[in-house]
Amino acid sequence: MMDIKTLATAIDQIAGEKGIPADRVLEAVESAIAAAYKKEYRKRSEVIHAKFDVKKGDIRFWQVKTVVDPSEVRIVTEEEEEEKEKKEIQKETEKEEGETALPRYNPDRHIFLEEARAINPKAEAGEEMEFPLETHADFGRIAAQTAKQVILQSIREAERSSIQQEFAGKEGEIVSGIVQRFDRGNVYVDLGRAVGIMFYNENIPGEHYRIGQRMRFYVLAVQDDPRRPGIVLSRAHPNFVLKLFELEIPEMTDNIVAIKKIAREAGSRTKIAVASNQEGVDPVGSAVGQRGMRVMAVTNELGNEKIDIIEWSDDPEKFIGNSLSPAKVKLVEALPKREARVLVAEDQLSLAIGKGGQNVRLAAKLTGWKIDVRSQSRPDEVQEGGIADAPESTSEDVSSLETENKEE
Repeated sequence: MMDIKTLATAIDQIAGEKGIPADRVLEAVESAIAAAYKKEYRKRSEVIHAKFDVKKGDIRFWQVKTVVDPSEVRIVTEEEEEEKEKKEIQKETEKEEGETALPRYNPDRHIFLEEARAINPKAEAGEEMEFPLETHADFGRIAAQTAKQVILQSIREAERSSIQQEFAGKEGEIVSGIVQRFDRGNVYVDLGRAVGIMFYNENIPGEHYRIGQRMRFYVLAVQDDPRRPGIVLSRAHPNFVLKLFELEIPEMTDNIVAIKKIAREAGSRTKIAVASNQEGVDPVGSAVGQRGMRVMAVTNELGNEKIDIIEWSDDPEKFIGNSLSPAKVKLVEALPKREARVLVAEDQLSLAIGKGGQNVRLAAKLTGWKIDVRSQSRPDEVQEGGIADAPESTSEDVSSLETENKEE
């Protein structure tokens, strides 16, 4: 008899530590015992299962065979087997497209339909039949080592699956984590049950990180491939700003105010376009907050990155004028091919263009229009840094993302 009480306690302990269901741990143990049993007492090609009886405290073993019709399998004699295997690859490549080779009959895994019906008259091809095996509790060193490897592998897979499922629901959301270590510019973050990675190009330029520092991160992707990093984080993604504002603006949660688009140069400046879904609500005021408290909370998280909050408009000319904030625009002239000429007062010219052309560049990203900023007093003169093309991938359109998040 097996000490089922001790086993159950160990299973519960492992399940609690790893955060995986107890039945998954029990399945891992059963698979391991079945592997050890087969290693010690059965053939390698056989399919062996094991099952614990919690009430009785013992374990039973059985062999599984699939019922097959003789016409649905290839029967190979021992004399032909070696020669057949050598020619197998050549035969497969010569087969016509669409033709499928019949599986080879294996007496350790298959049972003919006639034999199966002698045991169970209702047996049908494709079904599985179970054949009880003698119980053994003693296993050799090699078999025990095999069982240990199976248990560890199964628990690792179950733990990875559990973590993947947990964080898959957090993709596109903000999580909090502690900076754990650095490697080749990448930052590894302790997220509790899992470790996330923030690649070098997802860092905010100029931002410095310390081991043990707790920070917020945007979950960029959750990957199920064990050969690749599982949880990819970002602080440079435009939607990181969106999610920070969602935490600060209750009106966004209530769908009264929405961020329509974002254009960001991480670590330096971000422009967001906001709109109101309810008459009488000022979207810009809601985002800024009383005495600027809401926007200040976001800029503090981003290392004092500048944020321009502008009002969204369906009128392209008005939207382009708003996008050049904080500069005051005198005239916006819409031209063919989504191009626009903007005239501003002479004293607003440098503000409209921005340092290194950043303001007009972000405005072009935000609106999706090519913008040419010129002085109202010198409309025919092209300004240095005053022209910005709208990139092929323009500003982040977050309206669809908001809808998806609310539906979830």
